[in-house]
Amino acid sequence: MDVLLVDGYNIIGAWPDLQALRNTDFSAARDKLISRMAEYKAFTGTRVIIVFDAHFVPGAETKTSESRVEVIYTREKETADERIERLVSVLKNVRTQIYVATSDYTEQWTVFSQGALRKSARELYIEMQNIDRQIASKVQDQQQQTRRSTITFSDEVTKLFEKWRRGQ
Repeated sequence: MDVLLVDGYNIIGAWPDLQALRNTDFSAARDKLISRMAEYKAFTGTRVIIVFDAHFVPGAETKTSESRVEVIYTREKETADERIERLVSVLKNVRTQIYVATSDYTEQWTVFSQGALRKSARELYIEMQNIDRQIASKVQDQQQQTRRSTITFSDEVTKLFEKWRRGQ
C-alpha cells in the first residue's frame, strides 16, 4: 500500500492557485487542498494524510476525515514536520511505501533517511495536473460512449426516426 503524507501549509504556499486563494481566504485554501487530495486519493488509490501545523494553537491534536482524506492538525508545540516524521516511523513497513509531499529540503532529507520517498510540491502539482487531464479524458470518452447507439441504422431509417421524433 502507498501512503502520501502532505505537509499542508507547505503545499498551500507552493501551489500558485492555492497561494492566491490563501491571500484572500486561508480557510478556503485549506479546503481546496483537501478537495484536491481527495481527487488524488480517488484516482490513485493511495492513502492520503494531510498534516497542518497547529503548534501555535493551544489544545490537543485533532484528527478528522474529510472526503476520505485523513487530516491532522498538530498539537500545541508540535510542528507538521515533527508529526510527519513520527508518522513515517509508525507507518513504515515492508508492504507500505511512504511518500512525503513537501518542498522543505531539510524535511525531505530527514524522511528520506527514515525510508520514505520525497515528492516536492512542484512534482505533486504536476502530477495533479496530469490526473486532471486523465480524468477529463475519461469523462469525455464516457460521454461519447453514452451518446453512441448500440444499434446501427441505415441513413434512411435514421431520417425516418428523426421525422417521427419531430412529429412530422
